[in-house]
Amino acid sequence: MRIAQLAPLAESVPPKLYGGTERVIAWLVDELVELGHDVTLFASGDSKTKGKLQPVWPRALRLGRRGTDPNAACALLIEAIAERAGDFDLIHSHVDWVPLPVLSRTGVPFLTTMHGRLDLPGLSDVIGAFPNAAFISISDNQRQPLPDANWIATIQHGLPKDLLRPSYERGSYLAFLGRLTADKGPEAAMRIARAARMPLRIAAKIPRAETAYFKNKLEPNIDGQKVQLVGEVDDAKKQSFLANAAGLLFPIDWPEPFGLVMIEAMACGTPVIAYRSGSVPEVVEHGVTGFIVDGEEQAIRAVDQLERLDRLVVRARFEERFAASRMAKEYEGRYRELLSRGLREGFEKGAAISRLAAGTASEPLR
Repeated sequence: MRIAQLAPLAESVPPKLYGGTERVIAWLVDELVELGHDVTLFASGDSKTKGKLQPVWPRALRLGRRGTDPNAACALLIEAIAERAGDFDLIHSHVDWVPLPVLSRTGVPFLTTMHGRLDLPGLSDVIGAFPNAAFISISDNQRQPLPDANWIATIQHGLPKDLLRPSYERGSYLAFLGRLTADKGPEAAMRIARAARMPLRIAAKIPRAETAYFKNKLEPNIDGQKVQLVGEVDDAKKQSFLANAAGLLFPIDWPEPFGLVMIEAMACGTPVIAYRSGSVPEVVEHGVTGFIVDGEEQAIRAVDQLERLDRLVVRARFEERFAASRMAKEYEGRYRELLSRGLREGFEKGAAISRLAAGTASEPLR
C-alpha cells in the first residue's frame, strides 16, 4: 500500500527529547516499511524515518525558533497533503481534528488516530460534522467522552523490542518520567517516595507554561539527594534511567489516554505503580507488571511489594503485549478494511449509476 502519515510538527519524528506521539509515529512508519509498504511521512524537516520524508516545516516547533506561529506550520501541512493526496491509497492522520475538512474531500480513504484527551467542550460537535470519518483510539477508556464517533478499532501503542534493554536486578530508586504538570502527579510522587523512604529521580521537561508551578510547588522539594531532577532524557539515557529503577511512579490525576512511559518501563523489566485512572487498568496487569492503586496510601504500601514482582515476567509481558510489530500489523489490518470498504462502495456506486443510465436510455424521448 502507498500510505501517507501526517505527524504533528511540535516535535521531530522521532523527537530529540520528550514526545510520546511523535515517537509512536516513528516506530509505526518504520514497522510498516519493514512490512513492505510504501510510506511517506509528512513531518518537520529534522525528522528521520525509514520511509520517505516529506518535510513541511524546517524544524520541530518546540526546539525551533521561538515565536513561530504553529497555525502557519499546520496550514502548510494540510496544503502539502491536499496537493499530494492522489499519490496515496490511504492517509493516516495523527493531528487530531484540523485536517478533517480537507481529508474528507480528497476522495482518498483516511483514518485518524486520536492521541489526546477527548473530554473537552465542543468535540462532540466536530464528531457530528464528520460522521463518516474513521477514528482509532489508543485505549478503550479514551473513547468514553465521544461514544458516537466512528471508532473502528482500539490499537494500543507498541515499541521496538530491541529499543530498551531489561535489567533484572532490583533498582535502588523510584523513577518519575513525564511532563512536570500537576495532572501528571509529580507532587504525589515526591510524597510517596518520601513516605516509602526511597530516593526519587525525576526525568522530565518543564513546559514553558508551567514555570511558576515548578518554582512554587516542585523546586522547594528537590534537594539533589532524596529527590533529584535529571532533566529531559533521550532514548539512550532513558534506558539506564528506567532499567536501574526499582519502580516507576505514575500517580496521574487525569484520564491518561495511554501512558507510553508505562510500557517503556516494562520494556526495561521495571514494574509500574499507577493510579487507577484513564487507560491504566488496560496497560498495567495488577500484581504482574505492577500495581494499580487508589491514592497515596496504597501507593506507599505498593512500594514495599515491588520485590515480589518478577522483572523477567514484566519484560515478557511487554514483549507479548506491546511490541511495535504487533501495533503495525493491527494498523495494517484496519488499512485493508478501509480500502476494501472503499472499493466496495465505489463498485456499488458505479453499479447504481449504470442502472440509472440504462433505465434512462430505455425510456422514449419526449
